[in-house]
Amino acid sequence: MSAIIRTKDLQKYYNPGEELEVRALDGVTIEIERGEFTAIVGPSGSGKTTLLNIIGGLDHQTGGTAHIGDTEITAMNDNQLIDFRLKNIGFVFQAYNLIPVLTAEENVEFIMLLQNRPKEERHARALELLKAVGLESKMNNRPSEMSGGQQQRVAVARALASKPQFVLADEPTANLDSQSTADLLDIMAELNKKENVTFLFSTHDQRVIDRARRIITLEDGKIISDERIERR
Repeated sequence: MSAIIRTKDLQKYYNPGEELEVRALDGVTIEIERGEFTAIVGPSGSGKTTLLNIIGGLDHQTGGTAHIGDTEITAMNDNQLIDFRLKNIGFVFQAYNLIPVLTAEENVEFIMLLQNRPKEERHARALELLKAVGLESKMNNRPSEMSGGQQQRVAVARALASKPQFVLADEPTANLDSQSTADLLDIMAELNKKENVTFLFSTHDQRVIDRARRIITLEDGKIISDERIERR
């Protein structure tokens, strides 16, 4: 396997040098290999979401570096980050973040529309992904016509639409009931196993942790443990 994500001495300080300085990340060095199914865990305020946001190009670091493949994402300006995210990174958020006026199919197609993909290609890819997440029958439904679990599955399909290098999932099960969580994790695990999709989660959810094959624990912005687990 080859490292798809690498961070070195990554730092994110708020109010640096002041009395109320907060070290959200304090020297985080990790490597994530292609095809991993990794959970970043730790108490609230430990730096989980901050780490994902910097890796995903949604926030800027105070110090250190983050590379996606051979690209140093932490050296990019905002316009470069927008283009890089669009082509390389899939996101799944706690709040689903679907566009209310669009159907499931249109939500999945949206990233490809921004990439100027042909209509036929967008439709075929959206249909393929909605089938993969078990929502082919909901392709013409808007978010308000779907359950929370169904909306999050659409969000997973959307995250995969552009065939990104990896998917960042920030507390993706936080608003889901037990059955919806199990269904979502089954789908993600299947995509990981069969299509080698790389998933990096931040989570408090023990149900996610129990499925991860690597668990990185943060506390006060530092890695305190990094464990690989064999799963059947």
